[in-house]
This record gives sequence, C-alpha cells and structure tokens, in this order.
Amino acid sequence: MKIGILGGGQLGRMLLQAGVNYVVETHVLENDSECPAAHLCNHFTKGDIQDFDTVYNFGKGLDAITIEIEAVNVDALDKLQKEGVRVYPSPATLRIIKNKILQKQFYKDKEIPTAEFVITEQASDLNKHISFLPAVHKLGEGGYDGKGVQILKEKDDIEKGFNAPSVLEKLVPVQKEIAVIVAMNDKGETAIYPPAEMVFDVRYNLLDYQLSPSRLVKEVLWKVEAIAFKVLRELKSPGIFAVELFVDKNNDVLLNEIAPRVHNSGHHTIEANYCSQYDMLWRIMLQLPLGNTAAILPSSLVNLVGAEGYTGKVTYRGMDEVLKLGNTFIHLYGKANTKPGRKMGHVTILGNDFTELTHTAHKVKNLLQVISE
Repeated sequence: MKIGILGGGQLGRMLLQAGVNYVVETHVLENDSECPAAHLCNHFTKGDIQDFDTVYNFGKGLDAITIEIEAVNVDALDKLQKEGVRVYPSPATLRIIKNKILQKQFYKDKEIPTAEFVITEQASDLNKHISFLPAVHKLGEGGYDGKGVQILKEKDDIEKGFNAPSVLEKLVPVQKEIAVIVAMNDKGETAIYPPAEMVFDVRYNLLDYQLSPSRLVKEVLWKVEAIAFKVLRELKSPGIFAVELFVDKNNDVLLNEIAPRVHNSGHHTIEANYCSQYDMLWRIMLQLPLGNTAAILPSSLVNLVGAEGYTGKVTYRGMDEVLKLGNTFIHLYGKANTKPGRKMGHVTILGNDFTELTHTAHKVKNLLQVISE
C-alpha cells in the first residue's frame, strides 16, 4: 500500500519508525526538506500542506493518507476521499477539530461535558465578558504547542487576548489533567489506552512530564472512558485521537480538547504498551486488526525542550548520565536547531513505583539540557 503523511515533524518521524515493521510505501509532504521525517520515508515531496493543488496532487495516487498536524487543506482531502483515497481522520471530522470554536460547539451540541465558554470575534469583545473571568482565551485556528492560548485572570489581562475569532473558556479548578488515546478502524471497532496524567510547564503551556496509567479512582476512570468513547461515536471517523480532559475538585470530568492524530501524550506507548499509538495507526490505515493497548509497565515521560537563553545549532548536555539510568529511553527528533521552548525530544522511563517514576522524571529534567553550541 501507498500511505501518505501530511506534515514532517516529530510525529511523522515516529510514525515512520513504526511503519518500518510493515510492507508499505511511505510518502511525506512538508515544506522543509530537512524536517524530522524527511529522511525516513520512501518518497519526500517538498510542498505546502495548506495548498489545495499541492495536497490533492500529492494524495491522488495514494491508498490512504493521514495527518500529523491539523493545519492542512481539508478541501483537498475531501476531494481525495470522494475519489476513493481513505483519509484518517475523515475531512468532516478534521473540519470540526481544527477549529476550536467548532470543536467547542460540537461538544455542546452532542451534550459532552465541557467547561462553560463564549465565542469572541475580536479582542474588543473581551470587554463584554469581564465577569466571565478568570478564563482561558484560545485562538480558533492556528494555535499549536502551547501557542494561541492565554490565561486571563482579571480585567487587566484582556490586553493579552487575541484579535481574531477565539473561544473564551471558563477556568476550571483542576485536580488533574488527563489524556487518553482512543482508536477506531473502518469497521467501527474501537480501542482505548490507559489514561495518562499530565503535568504542564506553565512557562510554555507545554507538557512537562506525565505518568501512565494515571492513578484514578474507578468512578473517575469510568467517566474518562465514557467521555472518550462518546467522542469516538459522535465523530464517526476512523483514526486515532487524543482526548484531553480535566478532573475537577469534585471529581467531575470535563472534555478539554481533542487532537485528531497521534499525540505527545501517547509517546510513552512506544516502550510502555504492547501496541504503540503509532503502530495502532498503521494497523488502522493498513486495515489490520487493532492492537493490544495494555501497559507493559507503568511509565513516566519527560519532554525535552530548548533551554532558556540558547538559540542555534543544538547540542545535548547530560546525555550519558541519562542513558546510564535504568529502563530509560531517549528519543531525539532530529531537529538541527534549538530555541527556548522548542520540542526537541522526549525521554520515557519505565518502572513499577510511581514515586520512583516521578523522582526519575525530575532527575532527567535536571540532567539533560537542550542547549546550543
């Protein structure tokens, strides 16, 4: 089969690494010929994933196509699907998820629990909603990796808001932030991974480290799984999805966001689960049986991001020390240059004791520094 990936970042890179296990011809479309995925695919095409003709011409000779970033030309994917190319996720689903306004309205329409929200068309609209604060302002389209999100706690913060269509979402008193990876194939069969508990870096609004499986009481776990499966049923699209949720102080569960693709919160599954999120997506695209999502061992995962004060050709300080730690796996994304807050890799740690996993995660954060020459 000929399978295409729109986007050539680290998610595409890890998807291609898993694809080596199958007999498949891989194609990547990306503007940067030095992107992380460029040298791992069978065929690389340099081009704009947001341009209709480029995406259509790239995809028309393929059996199936997927994405590793939402900012793609959905109209081209719609035409390709109508002409027989299998698209994961479906273009209709991608239209909903790539726009946070449509995404939030979808939750409301389908009666999926989510934080209260209002829509703003421009920055001046925030003045009408001072009483709604504290809240989170999320850009409707174009945000990624923590960009396009601002926390507005009081009236003086509204100058940080976005002068474009956005969602203003009531700030939830969060006990835990949870992510769960779910998958569905063309037959409508589903699979769900054990949830991961996420801890965020407030400087960049990026995942700092996480623990999986999350330590949830049964009643909360059932709510998390019920919401994740409801999302799949309502989207009616094959593919793999990351469902991010809040557990509030009352143990109520609210849906935060959905990513229609493999996701940072599922990186640990490469070593920690019998079937990784990447292998699962290949199984779906190649129309093979779904894999076993069970955890082999509990895990923690640490994101490696560019250190403050360093911009330029990347170098990694402390690599030897981290590699000496037991059951620790380093993944570097092949990006030549670093800058503060840029995702450059991750480290997965396996073990049975959650206290030890947390301790080792912090040790890795202190030992391994992403700096420039």
